[in-house]
Amino acid sequence: MDLTDQFSRPLRDLRISVTDRCNFRCPYCMPADIFGERYQFLPKPQLLSFEEITRLTRIIVRLGAVKLRLTGGEPLLRQDIERLVSMLDGIDGVDDLAMTTNAYLLPQKIDALKAAGLQRLTVSLDTLDDDIFRQMNGGRSGVKKVLEGIAAAEAAGFTPLKINCVVQRGVNDHTLVDLARFFKERGHILRFIEYMDVGNKNGWKMEQVVSGREIVERVDAAMPLEAIASNYFGEVARRYRYADGGGEIGVICSVTQPFCGSCTRMRLSPEGQIFTCLFAIEGASLRDPLRAGANDGELEDIIRGTWGDRIDRYSEIRSSLTEDARDRRKKVEMYHIGG
Repeated sequence: MDLTDQFSRPLRDLRISVTDRCNFRCPYCMPADIFGERYQFLPKPQLLSFEEITRLTRIIVRLGAVKLRLTGGEPLLRQDIERLVSMLDGIDGVDDLAMTTNAYLLPQKIDALKAAGLQRLTVSLDTLDDDIFRQMNGGRSGVKKVLEGIAAAEAAGFTPLKINCVVQRGVNDHTLVDLARFFKERGHILRFIEYMDVGNKNGWKMEQVVSGREIVERVDAAMPLEAIASNYFGEVARRYRYADGGGEIGVICSVTQPFCGSCTRMRLSPEGQIFTCLFAIEGASLRDPLRAGANDGELEDIIRGTWGDRIDRYSEIRSSLTEDARDRRKKVEMYHIGG
């Protein structure tokens, strides 16, 4: 019998954050004025080892997860990440093994990742305008480095790629159509993401959100679109194909059109806590009982209990909260558990 939560939502996806470190400082995730040179990230002994990640993942897959995604931080900063990919690829019952990356380090890593069994890649790129891109990653990279990573992924056979773009009004929203046209011509799937109030450090304001509806209207005006059905239950992106047959885009409307009712995602943090929502306040530790000698059955009981008690639906109740209540609600940071 499938493991379900209090709203009968099954567990289908596991997002594994392998590090809290990143080589970018995107203001909507890791603003540089907070995550500066002196910021203390998790010391290595606190991180789950690859063997620990694989053991926990195997249990979570037995409970229903069929899609795995490696995230961070920036997952390519985790040393020998391809070894973990190979270990996860060996777990029976996994249908999909993917990674989200900023692509900066992809040229050096892509062949090893492919050989290890990685199936899909999502690349984060918020604009093709170099000045705006530098503004949006804390001055850590130009667009050229990301495009080189994308080219390396194409050469290794990772097509189509998914490209994630976080949209902020007054920052990059005027560059969306150019981005859409660029990836339409290259056969990749661009996904626009509404700017979200993840964590407590990005200074989120509702007026900075460009709604998914407005995004679609802007792209449609330049390159006509038509809505298409989801690929599977729990898919977060609303899908639209180009009317001329030239591919598709997706729009993730976590703010204006929440999809909590079909959310099937569990998140495993770098130090071994499981979270049942991107906007969670706290997680449940698996590392501590694991290192204290818990057997697989005992770890499974913790996972079952955590998911079984799940009542998260923050995106659905966000609009009913006052701005002060939203600001005071302490949430885990996105860089810690993946987007």
